[in-house]
Amino acid sequence: MSGTSLDGIDIAYIKINNSSYIDFEIIQAETIPYSKEWKAVLKEAIFYTKENLKELDVKYGKLLGNLLNEFIIEHDIFKLDFIASHGHTILHEPHNGITLQIGDGQEISKITNKKIICDFRTQDVDLGGQGAPLVPIGDKLMFSNHSHCLNLGGFANVSFEKNNERIAFDICPVNIVLNHYTNKLGFEFDDRGKIASEAMVNIELLKKLNSLEFYQKLPPKSLGLEWVQQNIFPLIDDLEKNIETILRTFVEHVAIQIGTVLKESSTVLVTGGGVFNSFLMKRVEYYLNKKIEIPSKELIEYKEALIFALLGLLKNKNEINCLQSVTGAIRDHSSGVIFYPEK
Repeated sequence: MSGTSLDGIDIAYIKINNSSYIDFEIIQAETIPYSKEWKAVLKEAIFYTKENLKELDVKYGKLLGNLLNEFIIEHDIFKLDFIASHGHTILHEPHNGITLQIGDGQEISKITNKKIICDFRTQDVDLGGQGAPLVPIGDKLMFSNHSHCLNLGGFANVSFEKNNERIAFDICPVNIVLNHYTNKLGFEFDDRGKIASEAMVNIELLKKLNSLEFYQKLPPKSLGLEWVQQNIFPLIDDLEKNIETILRTFVEHVAIQIGTVLKESSTVLVTGGGVFNSFLMKRVEYYLNKKIEIPSKELIEYKEALIFALLGLLKNKNEINCLQSVTGAIRDHSSGVIFYPEK
């Protein structure tokens, strides 16, 4: 899978017990960084025409297929039931009935000669849902010993049980904004949040960020790059020019939003690249008024890949992998499309 922060393609070889999903093992996993060319293409693809997106879908499918073959050979993988592919999200406007994850399943299947399960979001949007977040079914089936599961990636999202049903939603943008501004200083990301930690908060900007309409909405709700481009970047660029101040202010904004949502948590499982931003984690703990236990590096980095393997397994068994209570669809359902190698 590939996240909105564009740090690379996660590939994981995973073993899951077919009858007890809490019994799993991440056998091999790695993140393959994007080339400068691919990063540029994926950033620009939101503006592509329909025809260009079709071409990109196939081209990206070829990239995934070839990378998967290399991974399979490198790790001597012989036993493989299927490949579950999230692809990369280019468009996500569920309120307009639109979501697009590129990475053509038939192309991947042709190159790898394996069964491919992909396109996990479209069916949910067709059923009136947000098509996101999809990870909460895995939180429910694999990590129910935690009261809240928090992911800090391009966006922060959370999942928890309330009145015997799973609730989940996007909280706010994280790395999609922090990395955008850190790039302007010539760095890929703010290592451990050091740049932000040495700057001051712009109080006016912080107030305006915290009063954005999205934060008043009740779930189900989800965020995409389009929302950030329309609501976050113009607001920040209008009120602050100093990059260090922007980073410090946005870290505070993220911590406040997470603290507000997780104030009633007892045990939090936190994963995603944002966990390595120790300054951000310190500010989150400040607003929660509790220490957050950090899981293994493997789980931090590959939990989403692990859960997309589970989504594929559930689809393969025609079992529910998409929850109405999470996405707002008209019903629970088994989402995804299965592609087989051409004979």
